[in-house]
Amino acid sequence: MEKEDILKAVSSVIDPEVGVNIVDLGLIYEVNIKNSNSVDIKMTMTSRGCPMHQYLIDEVKKNIKKQFSDIEKIDVELVWDPPWTNEKMSLAAKKQLGWKNEK
Repeated sequence: MEKEDILKAVSSVIDPEVGVNIVDLGLIYEVNIKNSNSVDIKMTMTSRGCPMHQYLIDEVKKNIKKQFSDIEKIDVELVWDPPWTNEKMSLAAKKQLGWKNEK
């Protein structure tokens, strides 16, 4: 299991307010695989007042567990530094949201 595998598992988590997956939104800041059965994730929200934070954290855990049933411990830490900006979004997310002239 690699970091990319974890990111792929959580890329199916869609922010219901935006309609874009949390990986393309740039909400996942860090993935650490401690051993074959423990994963630590640092993630953020688009704003501190986001009412969906617990839902998104629960969905991250659920999707990792669904993909990797042997993982026993999943810690998701919500962080605010650095603050999220739309510059963290992938080009795919920007296109999905209809942003023009984005490179």
